[in-house]
Amino acid sequence: MMRTLLYSLAPNWKSHLPVCTVLGLEEGKECIIVGTLYKHMKLKPCILDEYSKERSTAPLVKPHNFMHQDDYLFLEDESGRVKLGGTMLSPSVYVTGVVIALHGKETTAGDFFVEDVLEAGLPPQIERPLQSREDKYVVFVSGLTVGSGASNPLQFQLLVDHITGHLGDEEEQGLAADIVHLVIAGNSVEISRGLLNGQNLASKDQSRLSEPIKELDILLTQIAASLPLDIMPGSNDPANFSLPQQPLNRCLFPGSATYNTFRSCTNPHCFELDNIRFLGTSGQNINDLTEYSEAKDKIDFLERTLRWRHLAPTAPNTLGCYPFTDRDPFLIGSCPHVYFVGNQEKYETRLLKGSEGQLVRLICIPRFCETGVAVVLNMRNLECHALTFGTQFSS
Repeated sequence: MMRTLLYSLAPNWKSHLPVCTVLGLEEGKECIIVGTLYKHMKLKPCILDEYSKERSTAPLVKPHNFMHQDDYLFLEDESGRVKLGGTMLSPSVYVTGVVIALHGKETTAGDFFVEDVLEAGLPPQIERPLQSREDKYVVFVSGLTVGSGASNPLQFQLLVDHITGHLGDEEEQGLAADIVHLVIAGNSVEISRGLLNGQNLASKDQSRLSEPIKELDILLTQIAASLPLDIMPGSNDPANFSLPQQPLNRCLFPGSATYNTFRSCTNPHCFELDNIRFLGTSGQNINDLTEYSEAKDKIDFLERTLRWRHLAPTAPNTLGCYPFTDRDPFLIGSCPHVYFVGNQEKYETRLLKGSEGQLVRLICIPRFCETGVAVVLNMRNLECHALTFGTQFSS
């Protein structure tokens, strides 16, 4: 899919250059090649290291980031692979799995010297409806981790009371009345792993396992009674591990699932409200990019995935994903108006403008149990702000 797209963009980019395959490269002759990047990483852990006969002195602990200054890139197509040279393409920015077009020539050493780079760029976007007069808000929250030691039940209850209009003065309640949707982006519960050791569970342990989900259901029921909500699974939720994650089973939520406002969704999740297109994940795709590439801010990674037109370029290399054979569910065919990612360290946002007039609001949603921050987006003008909830106990 990406190759066809880049082939169609190449003539407008550099019409005078021929498009070659890796095998068809000729030394010194300038051309365009299209393929998938592969990043050779010195520090990337290999599963075979655990089984190697000579136990290396290198520890098997996982560093936070696997980048090294000696990393280098290859470009692969169906005919072969070639090592990339030149300073145009920084290995720290790209990851294995990105499909791009390169302009350059083969050197005497057999490398491909890159002179220019063409990424797919932002996909086409459906027009935003004419600006309405009224404010309509969508609230995003993630990382509730109900049941963990760090989770503060009162903080979550304050959020629930706020968005259902039970808190604050008239002005606050007026704002709450304009909230039309809530999105919970992953990691809503924490189930103690110590109990899951393959043994039969005693009845008291069974109730301890289900306690966090019951607590979550009680809170979600209060929300579902007053407004529509979408809940997405995250890396720590009781859902399948591989992306795309399937919706959390409705029988986990006997209270809230009785409301037709309650919607259990997949991760990644794509939906439309009033012709505004939302796309988001619970954070696995971006967290994986932070381990294998570098950026100044987390929000840069969101921008890159949109420019590459792919939600999860590192899957299935370093990110678990279901093996699709006929299509790629992570390709971004239509540009969203709002692109959100859950379970990040802090709240970040940016308005991204595309070359064809696309406008995208990028949002990093922080983990609520650590920060007490939810994010509010105004659908009228795509502006957004943070809502912070704090509790202090005086002794």
